[in-house]
Amino acid sequence: MTHARIVSVSSDDEHRFSKPRREAITLVAGLGVDGDAHFGATVQHRSRVRRDPTQPNLRQVHLIHRELFEEVDADVAPGELGENVTTEGLDLLALPTGAVLRLGSDAVVQVTGLRNPCVQIDRFEPGLLKQLVGTDAEGRTVRKAGVMGVVLAGGVVRPGDDVVVELPDGVGEPLAPV
Repeated sequence: MTHARIVSVSSDDEHRFSKPRREAITLVAGLGVDGDAHFGATVQHRSRVRRDPTQPNLRQVHLIHRELFEEVDADVAPGELGENVTTEGLDLLALPTGAVLRLGSDAVVQVTGLRNPCVQIDRFEPGLLKQLVGTDAEGRTVRKAGVMGVVLAGGVVRPGDDVVVELPDGVGEPLAPV
C-alpha cells in the first residue's frame, strides 16, 4: 500500500453542498469538526433531524479518497462533494465498519459507514450521482462517495498529515450506508 496522507481539509458552518478548503480543521471527540454544520453528538443532517433529532450522529466526519476524482467524468476538487477530509493512498471504501483512522498526531476517527449520496450531487454536476452509485456484477449497490466516521480523540488535522489505519479484531463488518 502507498503512504496514506491527507491532501485537503474542509469545513462549513452552513448546510451547503460544497465545503471551502481550510489550512486546518479541529476535530472534537464525540462531536465532529469544530465549526462545521454537522458538528454535534446527535444528527445534524437536516433530513435526519426532521425524522428523529435524538439519533446519534454517526456522520461527524466525511472522508473521501482523492483518487475518486480521477474515476469520475467531472471536474471535482477537494471539498466540493461536501467532505471534511480528502485522503490519498488509502482505499477508504475497502475498510470495515469500526476501522480506526489516526489523522495526524492526535485526531482519531472511527469509520461508521458509507456516505449515501443524494440528488444534490446531480445539482452540483449533472450525471455525477450515477457515477458515484452503481451496481456490481452481482447486482449489489456500490456507493463510492466516501465514508463517514465519529471522532474518538480530538486534534488539529492539516493537509500533509499522515493517516494510519487500525483494523478491528476479526474480519470486520463490511461498510453499509449511514
